[in-house]
This record gives sequence, structure tokens and C-alpha cells, in this order.
Amino acid sequence: METETSSFEMSEMLATFLASTPLLSESWRLCNISNTSTPRGFLAEQIGDVGYVAFSGIQTVGNSEPSCRNLVPLMESDGNALFIPLHRLSEGEEPVMVHAGLLQLFLSMHKSTSLQSQMLALMKKSKPIVITGHSLGGTVATLCTLWLLSYLQSVSSPLQVLCITFGSPMLGNESLSKAVLGERWGGNFCNVVSKHDIMPRMLFAPQPSFTQLQFLLQYWHLSMNSPRFGMLAQLHDEDKAELFRLVLCHLEVIAQAGEEVAKSLFWPLGSYLFCSEEGAICVDNAVSVIKMMYLLLMTGSPCSSVEDHLKYGDYVEKVSLQFLNQSSFMQADIPESSYESGVAMALQSLGIYSQETVARPVKDCLKTARRMGLRPNLNAAKLAVSLAKINPYRAQIEWYKASCDESDDHMGYYDCFKLRDNSKKGSKVNLNRHKLAAFWNNVIKMLDNNELPYDFNRRAKWVNTSQFYKLLVEPLDIAEYYRTGMHLVKGHYLKHGRERRYEIFDRWWRERKVSVDENNKRSKLASLTQDSCFWARVEEAREWLDNIRSESDPKKLAFLWENIDAFEKYARKLVDNMEVSRDVLLNNSSYKLWVEEWGKLKSQLKNSLLSFQIM
Repeated sequence: METETSSFEMSEMLATFLASTPLLSESWRLCNISNTSTPRGFLAEQIGDVGYVAFSGIQTVGNSEPSCRNLVPLMESDGNALFIPLHRLSEGEEPVMVHAGLLQLFLSMHKSTSLQSQMLALMKKSKPIVITGHSLGGTVATLCTLWLLSYLQSVSSPLQVLCITFGSPMLGNESLSKAVLGERWGGNFCNVVSKHDIMPRMLFAPQPSFTQLQFLLQYWHLSMNSPRFGMLAQLHDEDKAELFRLVLCHLEVIAQAGEEVAKSLFWPLGSYLFCSEEGAICVDNAVSVIKMMYLLLMTGSPCSSVEDHLKYGDYVEKVSLQFLNQSSFMQADIPESSYESGVAMALQSLGIYSQETVARPVKDCLKTARRMGLRPNLNAAKLAVSLAKINPYRAQIEWYKASCDESDDHMGYYDCFKLRDNSKKGSKVNLNRHKLAAFWNNVIKMLDNNELPYDFNRRAKWVNTSQFYKLLVEPLDIAEYYRTGMHLVKGHYLKHGRERRYEIFDRWWRERKVSVDENNKRSKLASLTQDSCFWARVEEAREWLDNIRSESDPKKLAFLWENIDAFEKYARKLVDNMEVSRDVLLNNSSYKLWVEEWGKLKSQLKNSLLSFQIM
């Protein structure tokens, strides 16, 4: 049974990790420096083997201030393709939307050579990179992290990235949060939110008076630069009270809507570390995060909701490893009494243990977070049991392959299945193929819904099993595709017929940790051809060969020759490296017959050229 857990599997593990290292305190220190020394900019610094990029909280968002709830589709605004993994949408899903002004703020920084050059320099020297920011700088840090994660995925880099924000407003909609979780990036984001700070909660409410907002930002920006300057901003108590009531009222509506129906234009992303003068707790379930934001703001006042945005330095000092170890309240294997004791410590850490009207709903909220936190590992354990139950289907297909490869017709696994008759053996294998597909499609669905651990796609057991399944079964899918003539209706398999699960398994395999033994040259043929789409490439090469005999257009002929030559070199390299199974080289396999036909055509052309030269 699956017992392995991710270091970021549950939110309190992330919090414990941050508290046990200098990452949190160093991040705030650099944010504070950036606020005073690089307003509207950022600073980059190397500390040991950790690279830091800190964005200033003093930023100008043009005409779209942070409570102007103007969301734009990320795909349409991403002209430079910086966030390609976040563009993937499931059928019927809302597009990923982000705050227009904050996106433009990041894009303007990204265009500058300074950010890209300094980030590149850090990537060369750092093992992990921490991207951080206070206030508006926090959302810029989040977008910068999404860009960097997208880039690292495209080049299959193992570099670790962590984003830590302080008092950052929301960035985008629920689809953005789902897309981040779908990429298994949820554990890369930690948002530090002080108990009463109104800034992270502001976008849950409709737009307040622009004048109010202007004065609020001016007060914060001046105070970040110097506490003395903050007194120059004209922020009246009436304006604070009106903004506080507006945000609290709308948060209440969303928080009390219920776990299944709570909806908001903006949605939490990543884990949230809620801080107070007594300590901190960490939550990563989005619905619970919203409820915690509401319940904690209830205990504040208009004045504290504004001042708390400037107190993160004090709160970071309170987040200690000793405290977090004591308040780790979501463990699965502790007795109920210990669990209740942990919840009590969590309430104390927020300074609300004695406030019965708030303490009870917070306790319920933490129970929800605990339940949601335990679910992924339980689901992974259940999947491991289900996998054991379907292994006989895979074993029957392996036996079928062995019998086809030993058959007297010398066609091999792929061609035997493609040209099969209505025998019981072929029908059984086809049924098993469908059963295995249903299992793996369900795994992908659970990943899409964030029902499995963050690191599920990196666990060796699942990476290796999915790879073996792909190499064994995808050739059968290709055979069935061409057997039923789907290529004539939809187009060739590689572009028009390949299932999404195989593309996902390809990525898992590329991103795995490669052992030294895997780089050793093979001394015998592989048990399974290492390119699961090999036979789809053979089918396309067969069509090119047929077309070249009848094509008269010189440009099209040149294109066909180029494609055939590229395939021949690719296939020969696979064979030379012994990365093909024996069925590929059987006398009557589709590949072997193609090689013979291609050889005959080249001989005919050679003879024709010789005859032309003699004439």
C-alpha cells in the first residue's frame, strides 16, 4: 500500500519547513529592503546556495488598481507564451483569468533585460530559487514564479522554486488555482497573511471608492518607505470603517455559502500561513482559506485591518519551529484527544481560543482542512490496491505479445493485433486494453481534480508503472486506430488520435530522476519498443512511400523524400541502440516490409538515373 508522502503534501509540512530554515525570515528581510531601496522594482541576491528575487510592495498598476476587479483570459494576454502549461483546458472548463493590471505590471518587468538576466544568473548558481514580494509585489512574485515554473518544465530542469508572498492580494480565478494544482505546483506557493490585513481580502469585495483606495495605497506605500512618511497620507477613520465593512460583508457571503457552492471572482492559490502575535497556522484548502480570512477579520477592527499590512516583520519573528511542531494539528494517525489538543493550540496561536463565537467556526474550518488534507494520500492508497487488481489484465496482454512474437507468421505483436480475426484471444486482449485505459483515465481525472498527492507524478512507483503501461498498450491503441480506418476520418494518430493520458505519461517520464544505469548502452533488444508511438510513425512512413510513387509535384516530392529520409534515420538509430522489441525486426512486420519496399524504390530510382546518364 502507498505510504510515501510528499514534503509539501500537507500545508503544515510546508509551514514547518519554512520555519525550520531561514527562508521565511530572509524573504521578509529582502522584501523590506526592496520596499525602501527599489520601489517599483525588485532586487536579486544570492545567500549561500539559495537565490532570492524580492519584488517591492510599492508598485503602480496604472488605471487598474488592485480592487478594480478586471480579469482577463491569461491565454489571450500571453502573447509571448510565458505560461503555456496554464493554457491547457478540460472540456467545459472556464479559461484561466488573472487580474489585468497586475499581469501587465509583471509583463512590463519581464520585458526589461534586467529581470531576465538576473534570473538567469541566479539559475546558474542556485540550487533552489525563492521568489518573494510584499503587498502588490507578492502578486508580481506569483506571476514570476508561474513564468519560471513554466519555463523550467519546458526544458525539464530539476531546479526547485518556491514563492513566498506577504499580504498579497488575490491574483486570479478558480480556474487558475485548478491549473496550478493540475501542474502539481500547489506546494510551490506559500502566502503569508496576517490576522487582520485587509489587502489579501480586498478583491473578494466589489470596488470601493477610488479615492478611498488611492489614499489607502498612498498610506501603505509611504509607510513602507518610511513610517514617518505614512503620516502624510490623508486616510480618515470613516474611510477605513467603510472599506472594512464592505470587505467583511462580502467575505461573509462567500464563506457561509458552503463547501460545495462557495464561489468568488477571485480564488486562493497555494498554501496560506495565517499569522498573529501568538504564532501561525497553515491551511491549503481554498474554501477553508476563505472561511479563515472571514473569521479572523471578524476579530479585527477598521484600524487593525489597515495597520496589519505593515506588521509582517513582527509576525515573521513569531513563526518558530517549536510553535509549529506544537500546533501541527492535522496528522492522520494521532488519537482524537491529541487532535483536539492540537486544535486548541492552533486557536491559541491565532489569539482566539477564548473567543467562543469565533473559536467554534474556526475549529470546524480546521476540521474541514484536515479532512481535505488527508484525502489525497488515502486516494493514492486506494489506487495502489486497484492497480494490483488490474495487473492480471496487463499480464494477459504481455502473454499475448510473447505468443505473437513467437508465431509462425512472423508478423509480431503490432501487426497480429491490427490484422486479428474474431478469435476469443484477440477479443480478450482488446477488452483488457479498454479496462486498463479506464483505470489510467481515472488516475488522470483524480489528478485534474486535485484528489491525489502533490508529488504523485514524481513517485517512482507510478512513473515506472505508467511508462510500462504506455509502452505495452499504446501500440495496441495505434493498431486499433488504423485497423478501424480512423486515420481516414480524423487524420493520422500522432496529431489526431493520441489520448491525453499518454502525453501526460511522456512528461512524467521526462521529468523523472534518471539513474546512472539508465544511461548504459543496451546489450540486447528491449522487451518493449522504447518509443510507444513507433508504429504510428511506421504507418505515416508507409503512406509517404505510397504517395511518392504517384506524386508529380516537385515541391511535394521533395517534402516526401525529406520525411522518409528522416524516419529512416530515426528508425535505424532505434534499432542500432537496441531500443526496439524483437517484433519490429520480424520478417513480416510492417516496419520490415516498409524497409524492403523503400530499398526497392531506391534501387529503381538509382537504375533510372544510371540509364539517364548513359543516354
